[in-house]
Amino acid sequence: MSDHSYDRYPPSPRWTHIALRVKDIDATIDWYTKFTPLELLERRQDDDGFGAWLGMSDAAESPFLLVVAQFLPEKDPFLPAPNAVLAPFAHLGMEMTSKEQVDEMAEIAKDEGWLAMPATQMPAPIGYICMLHDPDGNTVEFSWDQGVYATAHEKWGKSTS
Repeated sequence: MSDHSYDRYPPSPRWTHIALRVKDIDATIDWYTKFTPLELLERRQDDDGFGAWLGMSDAAESPFLLVVAQFLPEKDPFLPAPNAVLAPFAHLGMEMTSKEQVDEMAEIAKDEGWLAMPATQMPAPIGYICMLHDPDGNTVEFSWDQGVYATAHEKWGKSTS
């Protein structure tokens, strides 16, 4: 019998995920696949509860996932601790391709009751942002002109222009 489960591993250590304990995994999956570019990669269920991995399908070589877990109350290894929430500054960040996309996200979120901070021009390097709350109250930032993508390409990547 093999002492490992998979036959493929990263070429070097990688930062692969951030994990959140959630109250309703279905609501969380629905919210993130509606409001963010994240897609459901994997969903699991076992005797302890439910888990899901969400990420970007174009990032297979360097995946970074949002891992969410809903434990059954009688199996939750973290009870009696409350669910930790990323807020008000602690947040997940999504870099948008235009200022208009940030405005659109803010408007949709406002209409649906998820808006935590309206679209606002912040000083560099923060850029133009809005913030939403997910179903558990975690803060998700949508930014434009923040420079994360540009800086990573400038310092670590190859030019795509």
